[in-house]
Amino acid sequence: MPGPDLSPYQTFSHAEWGRLRAATPLTLTEEELGRLRGLNDKVSLDEVAEIYLPLSRLLNLYVVATQGLHAASATFLGQLTAKVPFVIGIGGSVAVGKSTAARLLQALLARWPNHPKVDLVTTDGFLHPNRILEERGLMRRKGFPESYDHRALIQFMAAVKAGQPEVRAPVYSHVSYDIVPDQTLVVRGPDIMIVEGLNVLQTGDGDSDRARIFVSDYFDFGIYVDAAERDVAQWFTDRFLALRDSVFQDPESYFHRFAALSRDEAVAMATQVWAEINGVNLRENILPTRERATLILEKGPDHRVRQVQLRKL
Repeated sequence: MPGPDLSPYQTFSHAEWGRLRAATPLTLTEEELGRLRGLNDKVSLDEVAEIYLPLSRLLNLYVVATQGLHAASATFLGQLTAKVPFVIGIGGSVAVGKSTAARLLQALLARWPNHPKVDLVTTDGFLHPNRILEERGLMRRKGFPESYDHRALIQFMAAVKAGQPEVRAPVYSHVSYDIVPDQTLVVRGPDIMIVEGLNVLQTGDGDSDRARIFVSDYFDFGIYVDAAERDVAQWFTDRFLALRDSVFQDPESYFHRFAALSRDEAVAMATQVWAEINGVNLRENILPTRERATLILEKGPDHRVRQVQLRKL
């Protein structure tokens, strides 16, 4: 007789999760999906219908329930409270597809009638500027916990969750590979805010002297996009090759010097970057946060979500 299931998650196959879509209509078009799909990401409309629509339905139920809870609390306290957005955190490795997942959920959630305003913020904007990273010898640690301005990120999240009518976040350019001076992203009272980034589910950087307040403390729902490291490493290489033929060709690109690499040289460079930087960050800092997620999207080698794990209540 099998023992009790001690996993904190309930696991669904791709097909089982797809059936939970119920009658949720697919309103996203192929053209819209093309704009939302990341470089080298192979998500199809079928996968949107089978994975992301059921997830948007689940999140809609969570949002409605949370809105009702806030209203009940305000009634009990006899207070008029500021509108507080439902915050979703999406984490995972470089090249795993979390940015595409975030954009898809933003588009799908905004189609539900009771929360039409959905904002998306990436934690890239809270990286320290390159000049600071260079001063601290951290340029090769970009994306590691110590490369972020945690204080600024926490202040931003606290302001959003306090219901402030207008909150600003820095903007990051993947072309210049740096914070854009004098440019900000303005968040104005969204119903839902999605926060996407490598380290969003972490609870700190190992420094016990730091204040024990973390960005994940402000999340109502956490999503981790998962895949085997060997697959993510291959996707990173594939993306590097695609960038070599596109973004890196721009003379303004920080990585323009890689535009002239041969295919073999580019593969060798991507393999080295993964081995020395991205793979290390994944194993040491990102992967350990997977079990802190409310929901895990597990991808197979073909980049297709093969199973979903939902934390039991």
